[in-house]
Amino acid sequence: MSIEISRRSALAGVATAGLAAAGLTPSTTVMAATAPLKGKLKQSVCKWCYPNLTLDQLCEAAKAIGLQSVELLSENEWDTVKKYGLTCAMANGPGPIGDGWNTVANHDKLVKESERLLPLVKAAGLPNMIVFSGNRRGMADAEGIETCAKGLKRIMPLAEQLGVTVCMELLNSKRSHKDYQCDHTAWGAELCKRVGSNRFKLLYDIFHMQIMEGDVVDTIRENIQYIGHFHTGGVPGRAEIDDTQELNYRRIAQAVVDTGFTGYYAHEFIPRSKDVVASLTKAAQLCDV
Repeated sequence: MSIEISRRSALAGVATAGLAAAGLTPSTTVMAATAPLKGKLKQSVCKWCYPNLTLDQLCEAAKAIGLQSVELLSENEWDTVKKYGLTCAMANGPGPIGDGWNTVANHDKLVKESERLLPLVKAAGLPNMIVFSGNRRGMADAEGIETCAKGLKRIMPLAEQLGVTVCMELLNSKRSHKDYQCDHTAWGAELCKRVGSNRFKLLYDIFHMQIMEGDVVDTIRENIQYIGHFHTGGVPGRAEIDDTQELNYRRIAQAVVDTGFTGYYAHEFIPRSKDVVASLTKAAQLCDV
């Protein structure tokens, strides 16, 4: 048995013990330890999808599976992931989803909080910070792009200096986030052009964009220069990314790899299975092209 397999098996044992203490069934953690991921995609997982796991428990499982990150965490949580040799690939940002950068009245507050957070993100060695457009509230798309760009340009010099990428998430406004403005790839790509910084990118959420526009693979290929991060999720319902839903995630993962993408690809589905570690393991293996 190789040293790497032995190390991963030991981690799996730790994860198994921790999850068992929580009354969960980590049946595939040990399996993951004997089948290391190839790692062409740097895979991550979003903590909010696992409310019955502590952050430590999720980190233990993620490490055993071969993930590289647990994300959408706040500053008081970053040290926890580092204990396990993981990163937080997407740090929580300066404001809520509905009240974002498309409203001038929000800019001073968002800029101030961004200027506080960005140095902390850099000091923790994290690559990205999330931001949101905000809701339309009757605003035309062109005005929303112009207003977002105006505000975001105020923090780009600091993001560039620190080497932290600010990522605006694409969300669906059809079902999950009614009235959200950054709800189509074309809108987000135009905003990237207006901001004009390599430190501003899109968080392309595959679940959300399948609902809004479909045509996922070609859209990714055509806009990869504007994409800094990915999220997964089964459609419909944001459940497991398996054969119960309409997307072919293995094909999508291969398309992302084929573009030469070097960022993170994060799982943001809500497991329906009682064995949440099994679901996450299968997703990681499915996307390990």
